[in-house]
Amino acid sequence: MKQIIALGGGGFSMEPENPLLDDYILAQAKVGNPKVCFFPTASGDSADYVQRFYHAFTSKECEPSHLSLFKPPTRDLEAYILDKDIIYVGGGNTKNLIILWKEWGIDQALMQAWHNGVILTGLSAGSICWFEEGVTDSYGDRLEPINGLGLLKGSHCPHYDGEEERRPAYRRLIEEKKVKPGIAADDGVALHYIDQDLQKIVSSRKGASSYYVDIEGTESVETTMDARFLGE
Repeated sequence: MKQIIALGGGGFSMEPENPLLDDYILAQAKVGNPKVCFFPTASGDSADYVQRFYHAFTSKECEPSHLSLFKPPTRDLEAYILDKDIIYVGGGNTKNLIILWKEWGIDQALMQAWHNGVILTGLSAGSICWFEEGVTDSYGDRLEPINGLGLLKGSHCPHYDGEEERRPAYRRLIEEKKVKPGIAADDGVALHYIDQDLQKIVSSRKGASSYYVDIEGTESVETTMDARFLGE
């Protein structure tokens, strides 16, 4: 079974006092003490980000680790990745993440891991990367289209309610046909895909939602898809 859990925002880095999404991710591994590997690539391997990951996950029933491309733990990165149960990708610059992954062959290793049943997850850049296309601020002071790895069809926009420019920019890019129709997610929402099909939508915040954004004629149209609050 292939699984991807794309977070519009949330998790340990955005909600350090709210473990609902991270605990949900761990529970999907269906194994005791799952091996969880954090990829801080998009943040330039930020030491603070890595430290926050360990602070959040060391106390949980799992084996946390991280993959640095600036200080690789091994020459055989593919074997290192395939040994894990969960790959958790952090936020940051999506453009740099994709470039570095392709240069190091991480993109191909992740595709193999996905086919092998390793759960792929992450937020912001770590959610955009799994889709064909996304909306990113990687290029500077405005939101622009970007190509992802294409494991999931269509486009994706995270932080839909958390950043003021996200919603209008995503709708405009779809109207201009610069990105394909797709799914936007509020902060705190997780889109759980199984074998490329969206099976569950869960959230760590009451009232948070996701939206399918399509185009009818020249206008973008949103269809709200409610999320199940994990706190109940």
